[in-house]
Amino acid sequence: MSYTLQDDIVGRVLRASTRGFTCGTHSVRIDYRHDFGAFVKAPIANDQIACVIGLIYAVEIKDDLLISELVMAEAVDHTILRDQRENRLIPVEISVLNVGFWTGERYIYSLPPRPPMSLSVVHLCSAEEVFHFTQVPDFFRLVLNAAEVPSDDLVASMLRYAAMAYSEDERYEFLVNGGRQVARLLSNDMKRLSSVLALIKP
Repeated sequence: MSYTLQDDIVGRVLRASTRGFTCGTHSVRIDYRHDFGAFVKAPIANDQIACVIGLIYAVEIKDDLLISELVMAEAVDHTILRDQRENRLIPVEISVLNVGFWTGERYIYSLPPRPPMSLSVVHLCSAEEVFHFTQVPDFFRLVLNAAEVPSDDLVASMLRYAAMAYSEDERYEFLVNGGRQVARLLSNDMKRLSSVLALIKP
């Protein structure tokens, strides 16, 4: 899982807070960079070095009047549908939950001091960045306690995604340790814990 500077752009920030942000792109660019549970980063406002680290928890493909008309039509020519999907710039919004930030020297597993500015470029984190960020599981708490996101599915998808940044020999241990951390945080809710562990199971 390695990316170049040319192919790691997820989109640009539309709106943001210290809890998370939404970025936008268009449908022809949707690919692995926009996966549920992917790690992304964006520069913190008015800081030349620091960046916020977040997890994608929702991808929404917007509709418009033309799309609605095509959906309601009884018969639509296949070439028209193909043209709409491949050539028309349908807006896409990607919602991100903040789970930490990079100070320029180390990762802090807490909400950032400031959100990214509008129009800031959002990048996919490299495999190396994902590997180093997930060495400490302190950000699990932010994911599991986030009321506005599908947190159980997100923590499971995040673990499966992050596991790809590890070698084959390390992946199983990483997932097991992740499950143990989830067990500690959800020790008072056995029903929820059982559900999450089933999602994480290698």
